[in-house]
Amino acid sequence: MNPQPAQSEALRGGEQPVSAGQVLRIHGLSVSYPVYGQEPVKAIRDLDLGVRPGEILGLVGESGSGKTTLARAIMGLLARPGRIDGGAVNFDGRDMRALSEEALRAIRGRDIAMIIPNPRGELDPLLTVGRQIAAVARAHLNITRAKAEELALEMLRAVQIPDPKRRFNAYPHELSGGMAQRVVIAMSLVCSPKFIISDDATSGLDVTVQAQVLDLLRALVRDKRTAMMFITRDIGITAHFCDRVAVIYAGEIVELAPTGRFFENPMHPYSVMLLAAFAHNPKLREKWHKPLASLIRSQGKACEYATRCVHVEPQCNATHPELRELEPGHFVRCFVPVLRPA
Repeated sequence: MNPQPAQSEALRGGEQPVSAGQVLRIHGLSVSYPVYGQEPVKAIRDLDLGVRPGEILGLVGESGSGKTTLARAIMGLLARPGRIDGGAVNFDGRDMRALSEEALRAIRGRDIAMIIPNPRGELDPLLTVGRQIAAVARAHLNITRAKAEELALEMLRAVQIPDPKRRFNAYPHELSGGMAQRVVIAMSLVCSPKFIISDDATSGLDVTVQAQVLDLLRALVRDKRTAMMFITRDIGITAHFCDRVAVIYAGEIVELAPTGRFFENPMHPYSVMLLAAFAHNPKLREKWHKPLASLIRSQGKACEYATRCVHVEPQCNATHPELRELEPGHFVRCFVPVLRPA
């Protein structure tokens, strides 16, 4: 259904994607990967986003949408030959792009932590998990070995590792997948970082352990007032875990809203399709599983979703839509948003 003119105008007075009081503020970030003999592929394009202390922001999108590229750009760990073409990444009042590599290393692990989905790949198989957590604490907090080990043991208790004193001296191969993930979380939080990136960190766990780890993360974030970006392909997790949801498609945020409002009233056609993909409808799943990499990107000349959208109109193929605030705090990048009848 086409919106009426009054409905399609952006409303004023709502929370902006980037605003004061946010520990992480991304403005106009663009990342590209050069391709021999062709135009560079723009993996992230003119992206604005922010996260507040104590908030969990869910970043949702399919494989190839730019989730991990965004995470690495924030950390200053963009894989070559990727490059940042423009924009700003402001963390706790500091311009991350202006910092030296030495200054970035001091921030990583201390103020910004990243949790990955392969905990065994993160842990050193030759060191006990307690010593590994303590090493992170010593490297960033300038404390004695005894104090670092005491802090490591405290973190093992905080992440609810059974018999933490014994597990302190265990090697990674002696732990289950769930325990190894808890150790990685303990390692990430031992320095009380201000911002955590979880990059599909629970995707390899069974449902029961996944729920336990998510509850643990949420409690730790709330207790320490840490900001968190929770990257996932499973939009269902965000409904119960995140405060706000940002949907990313082809390197752009196409919808951003408080979690309750997003699930009550998704407005972007891609968000609707993403939600419907969990409904076991064969036709919807066929549309959903069309590989993103096989689509020809418009490079900013049209709506990136136009080739898959059931609401496509001539304007969508001719002009690139801006991210507009259609309700207070609810932003949508679409000329023909899905609006409920009045």
